[in-house]
Formats: sequence, C-alpha cells, structure tokens
Amino acid sequence: MSENATDKTGRGALRLGILGAAGQLGRCLVRGIEEASDLELAFAATRDEIDLGDFERIGEWLDSQVGALPEVVINAAAYTKVDACESEKELAYRMNAMAPGEWARHLMERNIHFIHVSTDYVFPGDGSRPYREDDETEPKTVYGSSKRAGEIAVLGTDPNALVVRTSWVFGPGRNFVVAILDQAAKRRSGELEGPLRVVDDQSGTPTYAADLALALLELSRLGHASGDHARGLLHLRNAGETTWFGFARAILDDAGYGDLEIEPVATSAFKTAAARPAYSVLSCERAERLGITMRSWRESLVDYLASSDAPRELLSSNHANGVGSGDAPSLESQRSESAR
Repeated sequence: MSENATDKTGRGALRLGILGAAGQLGRCLVRGIEEASDLELAFAATRDEIDLGDFERIGEWLDSQVGALPEVVINAAAYTKVDACESEKELAYRMNAMAPGEWARHLMERNIHFIHVSTDYVFPGDGSRPYREDDETEPKTVYGSSKRAGEIAVLGTDPNALVVRTSWVFGPGRNFVVAILDQAAKRRSGELEGPLRVVDDQSGTPTYAADLALALLELSRLGHASGDHARGLLHLRNAGETTWFGFARAILDDAGYGDLEIEPVATSAFKTAAARPAYSVLSCERAERLGITMRSWRESLVDYLASSDAPRELLSSNHANGVGSGDAPSLESQRSESAR
C-alpha cells in the first residue's frame, strides 16, 4: 500500500510493527499485513536486527526506523522451550518478563498500542472448565511464571496495552504437527516400528498461527477504526478442544496416515523437567463480545496441511490423492515448542 493510502474508514492505513517476525506467529502476521490492502508493515523485527533483551537499544532502534512509527506493535517473540526454562531461569525471565515490560514502556512513550502474546501456561492447569481472563493464575513452571511476570510487567507499565493468551500454536516452521508427521513417515518407510505414543490426559486447544494472526490484525483494525484499542487481558484460540492424542490422531487421519496406530499414554510415560498442564482450555467469551471468533481447530488443521507451510515431503501419498480427512521423545519437545 502506498504511503498516502487510506482505509475504508478514511483514517489512513493502519501501520503495524511485528516483534519476533521469524517465528510461527510472526511470519503469519507479516504475511497477513503484506497481503492486506488496508495495512502497512512498519517493521518486522527478527533476532538478527535487534535482540529484544538489549533494553538500552530499544528506544534508539525504534526511532531509527524508516517512515512513520506504527500505531500498533505486536510482540510474537518469547522463549518457549518449556523444559529448558527450568534450568535457564534467568534467560526465561529476561526474555519473557523483563523484555516485554521494557518494550511496553518505550512504546507507551511513543503513543504506540502494544499487543503482547502470552500463554495458557499461566494457569495451574487443573481446571474443569475453560479459563476466563479474570481467573486466578498459578503457573507451575518457570516458563509459565516468566510469562505471567511478563503480563504483569506489560500491563503494570501500560494499562492500555493488550495481553493476548493463546495455546498449542502450530504454523510455519517446526511444531507438533511436523513432529507427528515425521514419526509417521519413518514408520511408513520402515525406519521405525511400533505405534506412536502420545499423551491422552492433557486437554487444550490447538491454535493455527495463521488464524491467530488474522484475529490479532482484526482486533487492531477495530481499534484503529474506533480510536479505542482493546486493553487488558484477552484469550484467543481456535474453537473446540482435544487432547494431544486426539490432535495427533486427527493429524494422521488428515495427512493420509489413517492406518497408522497411536497408543494413548499417560503424562507420566514421559519424564520432563517441567510439568505439563492437564487442562488448559481458554474461554474466548470476551473476544466473542468484541466481535472476534475463530473457526474450529479441525478446520484449521485441514487448511494448514493443504498450505505451502506444511512439510510436503512428510505427507502421505494418500493425502495427495484425497484419502483421509503412528515412543518419540521429540513429540514431547514439540509440545513444548507449541506452548506460547
């Protein structure tokens, strides 16, 4: 879009900046902005351009950007290695708590609306109904505690900022779907034998990064049009819920591996440094009241597998032919990477 373009409200194009632009969500946000006629990308920051934890550089870096500063900045960056956070507590808190707080301060000083993405791990994970924004947080891991500290830092610095919690993210890059398909392909080729083993006592909701990006951009549009951006806490995820076993079964069925067996196991079958939440479904009632709804995770999975982001080399030939709609430590690590 040209510099002088305006959107349908006549307010001018909405300029956005993205932090963590190389990650699953960041890549989808950048893509969504570039494809939209009413949005402009002010910057797409990756680790190569600026270390988000280099606090002394933030103000200088923002002011050095070419063109007008953005109206909205979305932070899609985080240190999400859940197990590694247990032994790298200082790094986890620096990136997940201190950095968001510092960015909130610098953005507020420049009158830029800040949207910070957080996680379902801030909750204890022992609930029996979807967690609401105002439910008590009680994280059980360093990762969750550092992310909760980040929420407090952001909103304590700028009460007009928005913290968006999400869960089980998958999109472009390495994720749980890719890990499952990798294990399936190795069993199909004979490289590995026996059923896949996936936990069936952890419930949550897979969230497609592309859908989450669209929801975040729509929230930004609504705020831009009204002059009143959403603030506080908000939950966003795809509709529905499942277990990791249910998610894995759907992946195999939709990717043409419906014949491969999966063995459902308890969380205790995998020894991990960090505890995993047994139940972390998020309530999205506030988002719905704001006019933001997201489709079911099953629909989004089908679209992901049909997209260029999916690992084509790992999809079964049965998937290409329209057919369909398998003890791997790497699966546990990918559940870690899928946590926000």
